[in-house]
Amino acid sequence: MDLSIIIVNYNVKYFLEQALHAVFKAMHEISGEVIVVDNNSADGSQQMLAERFPQVTFIANSSNLGFAKANNQAIRRAAGRYLLLLNPDTVVQEDTFSECLSYMESHPDVGCLGVKMIDGKGRYLPESKRALPTPLVAFYKIFGLSALFPRSKQFGQYHLGNLNKDEIHEVDVISGAFMFIRRTALEKAGLLDEEFFMYGEDIDLSYRIQLSGYRNIYYPYTTIIHYKGESTRKASINYVIMFYRAMIIFARKHFSKNSVRYYTFLIHLAIYFRAGLSILRRFVLGIINPLLDAALIYAGYAAFMPLWEKHHFGGAGYYPPEYTTVIVPLYIAIWLFSVFLTTGYAKRVKLTDLIRGVLAGSLVILIIYALLPESLRFSRAMILMGTMWALFSTISVRFLLSKADSRNFSVEFSKKKKRMIIVGKLQESKRVYSIVKQAQVTPDLIGFVNPDDTPVFPDFIGHIGQMDEIARINQVDELIFCSADVTSEQIIRTMLRFTDSGIDFKIAPPESISVIGSHSNGVNGDLYMLHFNMLSQVINRRKKRLFDMLLAPALLLLYPFLIFVVRNPAGLFRNIFSVFFGFSSWVGYYRSTGGCHPGLPRIRPGILTPRDLRKGPAAQDETDDQANLLYAKDYRILHDIQIVMAGFRHLGRKKSLNPCDVSPTEPRENGKI
Repeated sequence: MDLSIIIVNYNVKYFLEQALHAVFKAMHEISGEVIVVDNNSADGSQQMLAERFPQVTFIANSSNLGFAKANNQAIRRAAGRYLLLLNPDTVVQEDTFSECLSYMESHPDVGCLGVKMIDGKGRYLPESKRALPTPLVAFYKIFGLSALFPRSKQFGQYHLGNLNKDEIHEVDVISGAFMFIRRTALEKAGLLDEEFFMYGEDIDLSYRIQLSGYRNIYYPYTTIIHYKGESTRKASINYVIMFYRAMIIFARKHFSKNSVRYYTFLIHLAIYFRAGLSILRRFVLGIINPLLDAALIYAGYAAFMPLWEKHHFGGAGYYPPEYTTVIVPLYIAIWLFSVFLTTGYAKRVKLTDLIRGVLAGSLVILIIYALLPESLRFSRAMILMGTMWALFSTISVRFLLSKADSRNFSVEFSKKKKRMIIVGKLQESKRVYSIVKQAQVTPDLIGFVNPDDTPVFPDFIGHIGQMDEIARINQVDELIFCSADVTSEQIIRTMLRFTDSGIDFKIAPPESISVIGSHSNGVNGDLYMLHFNMLSQVINRRKKRLFDMLLAPALLLLYPFLIFVVRNPAGLFRNIFSVFFGFSSWVGYYRSTGGCHPGLPRIRPGILTPRDLRKGPAAQDETDDQANLLYAKDYRILHDIQIVMAGFRHLGRKKSLNPCDVSPTEPRENGKI
């Protein structure tokens, strides 16, 4: 057997699916095997592999063993003369394996080979070739000299920026995303060091292969897409600590004692320096928008309150000092919290969400105002004027911040439709478009492009050979490739032609419910899914939480009357506080006797469930999972209101306990609390 391909997967099902489609295309006429090791994924990866890729040798771990240990599991079972360690978030060309095999066969002194990698926008990834991170090279990297002088032979050594990325070079380090290794070299150098959990194991193995007498080669005549690229949130504290700790492990193994002391000091200095910068940056970015909003709203009150006193009451002094020192700050706090709940402080904000947040806060203020005794009701007019000023000031602040730093404070005044082209045969293009339409996007389909070099009218607006003109004339925002009809080589060549054009690229695997891509250099990748996950969106989770928090005090106020309506008044009293403090929700999933649906967003345990709304013969035939999926796929606050109204008498029941539910101490979808 010539080639054993090893992929370690952890919760990236859709990227793995696309990677395997490309791998099996590239395996044509090559004697080989594919081994996938899953580190206890919870996203349905194992089910997908069993259903769609039964030919894969599958190793399922009961816990996340890390990259090195999982690869070693597969290496021990692999039978190929060559082994490829491949990341699941990659797409290889059809000729990638044959090109690598041919080069390795003709160069027996090469132990490990890496290829040119591009990200999801078609941009070259500098980690395709790297030098050994000696103390001096690490110093240049840590303190930004390599970024300032990327092509310098001295300062740019980490990514070997002085070497032409389109030529073959001998290098020190091959990226762990694609390591094409000669078995004899691996047997001589040894397996991956399992002391490295994540990061650094590729540097260590590359160096040991060199020490074994083999060369490491950067081979740019075939290209792969690596969605991850620079995406591991390099500004994050977690990345900084994990990456530099791996460097310390490497230094202790291979450097002299004196060098290790210096290196360790340098690394710890870098960790504290980068962590400090990261904390400061996050704090500033997180606080500046609400801080400016609060300051401007308060300044507005300070300006128009005396004018209103003079106009309406004939002079200053009508409002007591407590109004400006206590009441107005409370108003501001409610507005800011409401804007936060409606994602008004997210990186990308829709103008409608910002307006909705302010108005929702005003509604809460008016409700509280109506419940206060007469002596504490100072002025409805000031609330209404404050609302108008809060709307104007928050929108103005956000607009100015977006102009100053659009990367962190963008604002959408209208929902922009993406001008989209789909490249593929007619039937597959229509299927992919149906996925895009049902995802959380508003596409503007320009048309389909034939993957063959011949136009077929009227079904297609042109063919792939005319892509440059089609994209330019139609001002395309996004290209989607149907990988069932378009080769990986065609996709990559097209991406390289449009590098830095601002066009987004996505790939749709055959028969899949996902469309995968990367819209920026700072993310693992993004995808459109025909999937029941609308409830997992941040905006919907916050809307649901806002509904819970508003309903709880309303029910508490009405409690003296509800004891005659609700079947379990004591349970209702308990549930009011349980919901308000986030231990449960008024509406959750139906109690299921089985496990979770792989695509079901995780939410708090519910008092009521979708079954309280759905009654009759149809509901009797409906399974638990179907009821939950119908609720989760297209969440609306109106649905919660309808369920509460339908199950009003049952608001005192115990909350549901479902494996899909989440307690307040557990991580939410995508790791968010």
